[in-house]
Amino acid sequence: MFNREKTELKRVPMMPVRDMVIFPQMMTPFIVGREASVRALEEALAGDKKIFLATQHDASVDDPKPEEIYTVGTLANIVQSVKLPDGNIKVLVEGSERAKVVQISTDEGFFRATLRLVPVKLENTPALEQAVSKVTALFEQYVKLSQSLNYDTMIAAARVDDPGKLSDTIAANLQLPVEEKQELLENFDPLDRLQRLGEILETEIDKLNVDRNINTRVKRQMERAQKEYYLNEKMKAIQKELGRGEKSEIDELKKKIDAAGMPKDVHEKAVQELKRLEMMPPMSAESTVSRNYLDWLLAVPWKKKSKEIRDIGVAERILEEDHHGLEKIKERILEYLAVRQLVKNPRGSILCFVGPPGVGKTSLAMSIGRATGRKFVRVSLGGVRDEAEIRGHRRTYIGALPGQIIQMMKKAATVNPVFVLDEVDKMSMDFRGDPSAALMEVLDPELNHCFTDHYLDVEYDLSKVMFICTANVLHTIPQPLQDRMEILRLPGYTEMEKLQIARRFLVKKQREAAGLTEFNVTFTDDAITHIIRHYTHEAGVRNLERELANICRKMSRKVVKDGKDIRVGVTPANVNDYLGVIKFREIWAEKHDEVGLAVGLAWTEVGGQVLATESQLMEGKGRLTLTGKLGDVMQESAQAAMSYIRSRSGNFGLPKDFYRHLDIHVHVPEGAIPKDGPSAGITIATSIASALTKIPVRCDVAMTGEITLRGKVLPIGGVKEKVMAAQRMGLRTVLLPKDNEKDLADIPPEVQATVAIKFVETMDDVLQLALERPIIPVAHPPVPEVAPKFEADVEEDQGLTN
Repeated sequence: MFNREKTELKRVPMMPVRDMVIFPQMMTPFIVGREASVRALEEALAGDKKIFLATQHDASVDDPKPEEIYTVGTLANIVQSVKLPDGNIKVLVEGSERAKVVQISTDEGFFRATLRLVPVKLENTPALEQAVSKVTALFEQYVKLSQSLNYDTMIAAARVDDPGKLSDTIAANLQLPVEEKQELLENFDPLDRLQRLGEILETEIDKLNVDRNINTRVKRQMERAQKEYYLNEKMKAIQKELGRGEKSEIDELKKKIDAAGMPKDVHEKAVQELKRLEMMPPMSAESTVSRNYLDWLLAVPWKKKSKEIRDIGVAERILEEDHHGLEKIKERILEYLAVRQLVKNPRGSILCFVGPPGVGKTSLAMSIGRATGRKFVRVSLGGVRDEAEIRGHRRTYIGALPGQIIQMMKKAATVNPVFVLDEVDKMSMDFRGDPSAALMEVLDPELNHCFTDHYLDVEYDLSKVMFICTANVLHTIPQPLQDRMEILRLPGYTEMEKLQIARRFLVKKQREAAGLTEFNVTFTDDAITHIIRHYTHEAGVRNLERELANICRKMSRKVVKDGKDIRVGVTPANVNDYLGVIKFREIWAEKHDEVGLAVGLAWTEVGGQVLATESQLMEGKGRLTLTGKLGDVMQESAQAAMSYIRSRSGNFGLPKDFYRHLDIHVHVPEGAIPKDGPSAGITIATSIASALTKIPVRCDVAMTGEITLRGKVLPIGGVKEKVMAAQRMGLRTVLLPKDNEKDLADIPPEVQATVAIKFVETMDDVLQLALERPIIPVAHPPVPEVAPKFEADVEEDQGLTN
């Protein structure tokens, strides 16, 4: 039990120390170099040579603030100080007593602390005597086991009568983290300190005993290894006498197998194969097969890793340097890197980038490899139809080899590369197997740690590999394979994004490829925008890059012909001189509202597209003819639209049997291009309704949505691409299903600013917005006027009867 006597306040110079804790009764030398610390030391030397030493929280901080220093430290006496040639001061101090900071001032260019000194009066109790005996015995045992402490010196230092001094002496000589030593310093109760020291000493003694046992075991193993070494050397001497050479090929292979870091079962198989090879005649065919197998086992990485870059800032900078936009993809990669920092052994990531050609899927994967510091390997799966391309052939076949997975791992030479499976949607299957089924094991995080190649015939761990698949569409990828991957969609670029990509990357790249400088040729933003609008029609930037390369080649010819001092600026006015007449229209061709002509929106592999739908009436017997190479789903949408109009004929001002005397022909232009999908339902219904009511459809309105028989408008996909297509073609209003309102977040703000997006729930909403004027029902509606009937108007072969 202890009592605190009356506290005393004292004001002395203060010096923060790094990576050390000074205890009372402790003699400690250290070097003072910081300007503020030198001033504090000089102030103390000029006075009573007393200085307060406290440990700072973070040793890497050169100029700590008062709140970054522990409040409990040691008041010390300066025993000796020597000024060094470099201006630093070497000082020897002796701790005298604990103190707690009440206030710190920095007005004099150094820390001056007001301290509360708390003298402790200790009462001798049985508990205190027991704690002293226990700690003394444990410390003696600790010193015996420790190789870094001198036994006689430490035992002599620990023989003190004062329990407080005993605890401080032992704490000062223990090899503990700064935080634990500071915790002991902040404890003013000697009994508590002794009890805490007892716990720490017991833990440290257990650690030292474990180390001693390990060292004993290692020594025993070394003795056995020396015995084996002696016998091996004797065997080599015998082989040398027999004329087999000092270092045989088998010995070299054995060394490589031992050094490869193979798992136990693989190592055993390799050693077994090596023994078989040793027994074979060197010139036999089996020997060649066995040797090739061992070469492959040794060539594949088993333990070598690339040192990863886990700094999110560096990775973010690299991704921004290489690619413009693609924010969601970049965010996912940075999340992956963040997890790698927090989790010791995370599973490999399996991503699938899906998007139209030219949006940067493969190049983004290369950037990920650079941003993470991993090796990058790529295998193209386009046209692959043999399962052996993935798993390899068995060794029984002549010329057998491992599959592409193992071959690329050999090329990477590390167990954690970025592995790109390009064009995974273009695999097919035949009598030789289904490669997509073989990929299921490769791309399954739960199974790929034990991937088995037919050639190696051993389990290989792919769990540390970051797999990235690329695809243009998902519907050709089997659903079980999709389920194993995290799908990340890369939509087409907006016009503004293409402009930024051209300015930051493409112009510079093509200028350098053509041997030009920035002095020779410059592109204005208007010129690049003109090329994007009139010479390309794509979701990516490949055609844009080709057109820029075309201009740069023509400039190179001019430079060669007229000299290097030639300078040309490419503007909208002279683009035609280099690229010829424009290839694509900038805006939708129709300038006037027309009856029966509605504008729809479609999704394609290269982005969104505007799709016109025409309806024409003719005398007939109720036939619905659909042309334009429409797929089954699109034909069924037209049938549903027609059934909806017939069921609501009174609302449209039509007689109930109007269809008995009419043939309706629906045509979607660009008839050579196959078209399918349900999203044209409201477009077809609007076109037919306009033709029947003779009310024109607004030419500046585009629409997309699936229709039901009751006239409900259902949600569709590809919203971003479709809205961007409408904006690109100059359409001012887009009608979307109400349930697609959530997809507005994916549409760039610059697109939303130029296109009015209206959400509809029923066909009544669609017709109210799309038609030039409202439909007015009449009591006795007339039969709609029809166009003259000609034989050419009706396609008997392609017509579908409703």
